[in-house]
Amino acid sequence: MQLIRGIHNIRPCHYGCVLTIGNFDGVHLGHAAVIKGLMQDAERLGLPSTVMLFEPQPQEFFAKDKAPARLTRLRDKLRLLAELGVERVICVSFNHRFANMAAEQFVDDILVNKLGVKALTVGDDFRFGHKRVGDFDMLQSLGEQSGMAVKSTASFKNLNSRVSSTLIREALAKGEIGLANGMLGHPYAIAGRVIHGWKKGRELGFRTANVALKREVSPVHGVFAVQVSLNGKQFKGVANVGTKPTLNGTKALLEVHLFDFEQEIYGQFIHVELLHKLRNEKKV
Repeated sequence: MQLIRGIHNIRPCHYGCVLTIGNFDGVHLGHAAVIKGLMQDAERLGLPSTVMLFEPQPQEFFAKDKAPARLTRLRDKLRLLAELGVERVICVSFNHRFANMAAEQFVDDILVNKLGVKALTVGDDFRFGHKRVGDFDMLQSLGEQSGMAVKSTASFKNLNSRVSSTLIREALAKGEIGLANGMLGHPYAIAGRVIHGWKKGRELGFRTANVALKREVSPVHGVFAVQVSLNGKQFKGVANVGTKPTLNGTKALLEVHLFDFEQEIYGQFIHVELLHKLRNEKKV
């Protein structure tokens, strides 16, 4: 899968595609249904399937730490999209300049002139442009003038409920990992590089691998049974996701204790799959 970082990196060779636009947070079953339709359009038109997403996500840009908890970091989002068969991802830097772009300019300059989009799929509630004045009807109207077919995504149904990132966040917040996984279509996991922590675990008799959650608000909190992927191998363990109340912590952190494991893994990348919740985080 080809990754284009930023609008300024769109080249003439990228002209001509079918496109869908969104956050794709979690890359859940609803997203998978959209991607399936995108790839069908791509095959029919003989053009590359392309996803446009944003970093940071728009709500993170405007609401900062009050934005909804993110389900997937960019790295995992790209991996999941590649597994679905997407050929190209355009990662747009969502900044003040982009947020202030007029809706018509976004369509004309980027979608039509730079990308040459022939088929565009977005939700019927999709809003874009300065002050969010652009909507689905505007896209359809402008699309007709430029030869860009615009269609809406149909809500994907699962267990008689609409699959959405919001519902998945709600399930995770309740510790309902199985329900969340059912909507995701893949196991919920947290991934990142192991950093140096406070090393208090060693003093208490067990070592932990720490992963900073950085700016993201975590959708899960508590203590979980986990399975960890490291260097192609699988390990069982227990993990705490939260702010370390025992040590009066304030920043979100993932702490993983691997059973029967003594290696130094600072700086290495780990993939932590949450199996089930054991209890809430508590100060002892």
